[in-house]
Amino acid sequence: MAKRRVTPDELELWRHVAQSVRPIKSKRRSASPKEEAPSAPAAKTKANKPAVPAAPPRKAQPAPPAKPHELTHGLSHGIDRRQAERFRKGKLAIDGKIDLHGRTQQDAHDDLLAFLKRAHAAGKRNLLVVTGKGMTTSKVGILRQAVPRWLNEPAFRSLVLAFDYAEPQHGGEGALYVLVKRIREK
Repeated sequence: MAKRRVTPDELELWRHVAQSVRPIKSKRRSASPKEEAPSAPAAKTKANKPAVPAAPPRKAQPAPPAKPHELTHGLSHGIDRRQAERFRKGKLAIDGKIDLHGRTQQDAHDDLLAFLKRAHAAGKRNLLVVTGKGMTTSKVGILRQAVPRWLNEPAFRSLVLAFDYAEPQHGGEGALYVLVKRIREK
């Protein structure tokens, strides 16, 4: 943006406004006279140049939209502490359950998304997703690793508020509690 020069009319208007302004009385001590008086060379340079009104302060540009936080086990943004604690401990009533055992990754992905969409439309909040623990103790199950990753995909993020490992009576680490977002009335 190119700077333009201040016109004489604008300068005269600024001087008129500046003369009519009175400082606000402050309870602070005023600065000492030494600090208020400008030095002689500085006063001469300012006197030679015409006074130019200060540019209006720039408006702060809005921050770019925040990237949604990544969902992880036990991380619960958007719900109060008490609700989050009850969710993690499995004390909320389970509104629906899906068992993904024996399905291929693609079938499990598609079935889970359809299940979450139906649950969201029906107003269900707390769901149990059974993934299984895997075939051997040394290797983590494929679906057990994949489901948390899927829940962070955009299609799922519009539905899911939080998730965490289930309590032992609901399957432990081979299952997840999934908290579905509420339907917002417009």
